[in-house]
Amino acid sequence: MITHAMRSAGRLLAALLLASLAAWAVPSFSRQTGFPCSTCHTTPPELTAFGRQFKLNGYTMTNMKTVSAPAQKNQSGLQLDSFLPLSVMFQVSDSVTRKAQPGTDNANAEFPQQLSLFLAGAWSAHAGSFMQVTYDTQGDHFSMDNTDIRFAKQATLGGKTLVYGLDMNNNPTVEDLWNSTPAWGFPYISSNSAPGPIAGALLDGGLAQDVGGVGVYGMYDDHLYLDVTAYRSMHIGGPQPPDGQNFGINIHGVAPYGRIAWQQQMGDTLFEIGAYGLYLRSYPNAITGPRDTYRDVAADFTFDQQLGANQLSIYGTYIYEHANLDASLLAGSVGQSLHKLNTARANATYHWGDRYAATGGLFGISGTTDITLFAPGAVGGSASGSPQTDGYILQFAYWPWQNINLTAQYTGYWKFNGGSTNYDGSGRNAGDNNTLYLAGWFIF
Repeated sequence: MITHAMRSAGRLLAALLLASLAAWAVPSFSRQTGFPCSTCHTTPPELTAFGRQFKLNGYTMTNMKTVSAPAQKNQSGLQLDSFLPLSVMFQVSDSVTRKAQPGTDNANAEFPQQLSLFLAGAWSAHAGSFMQVTYDTQGDHFSMDNTDIRFAKQATLGGKTLVYGLDMNNNPTVEDLWNSTPAWGFPYISSNSAPGPIAGALLDGGLAQDVGGVGVYGMYDDHLYLDVTAYRSMHIGGPQPPDGQNFGINIHGVAPYGRIAWQQQMGDTLFEIGAYGLYLRSYPNAITGPRDTYRDVAADFTFDQQLGANQLSIYGTYIYEHANLDASLLAGSVGQSLHKLNTARANATYHWGDRYAATGGLFGISGTTDITLFAPGAVGGSASGSPQTDGYILQFAYWPWQNINLTAQYTGYWKFNGGSTNYDGSGRNAGDNNTLYLAGWFIF
């Protein structure tokens, strides 16, 4: 659970994460493979079985079962694409909350909400990347966004195929193959101007783009997937070497992340069930001294049912965070050391071919009440000191062409930061934050 000192940085990271969730299918992959976007995606960023294999194999087709591996004879050790694997995404949006935030304009239009450049494609026969930099309209600069660099090989073990590799990334779960974990989970895009919950688990985007990790992964017999990654704090925009000041999370040593999943394909039905977790020790606002400790443990599932040309997809995840905030208690930024946070999300999407998709989702956050950590404050505060937030999301997406998307999304709250009425102590109700969000994505 984020501490008081982390709150401003956490909200900024959350806003950047929400803006970055649209980083998915890019035309440079289509140019590389010669396939349309629908080969790897139902509606982006949701991956098909082929899309998961493509990512698993390092964003290359070297070991893909449906194609022949490129010849390896008489090569000089250098393999380059004939084009620069560069793509661009431009996103515009408009957000309207039921009640305007005090002192601000409602119907918040952004042109753009996001402008991203992608270096996405094969580097060699066994290595490739998904690298993104995004323009921040408020900061008026480009910054590093979700990045995943892979090296993959294939072997035979016990008569079964083993795909294994190395991975470097800057956001735990961004390396995952399924759309049930936070980095690529629903909602794929959201308003970055509407109010958001006061609390969030570290695994739920709290470390996005603020860490660097190196790990190993493997998929055995197209069923069992394992991933182990070690993360360090990177603090883009901070000094080098880092002093940790003004950063609520400064990882002591390394933060290990682990992932296990089992997937089963049965005719037109795919089912995945898995678990993932993170252990982290942190010096808040310094690189030495007392430490906070976080243990995040999570479970997830994926269900895909092909229905002729259409598809039903259901995803869900639950994250439990156990935090001992001894350093934050000593600093006076929390009211007690022991904190627990529960996060649950589930959504179902029906795809009509590759042009239309309707989604309904539920979400909930609950945890330890702490009036020091979750203090009262207009719009973003909690009068009760509780982080409880519950609500739903309804979304309709239309892809007239595979590189243009039009989305209408409505987010509703039953509870927000601990209450339904006057939740912030300043007279605002949970339903006042209900948001209609309209967005257009253009990818080329």
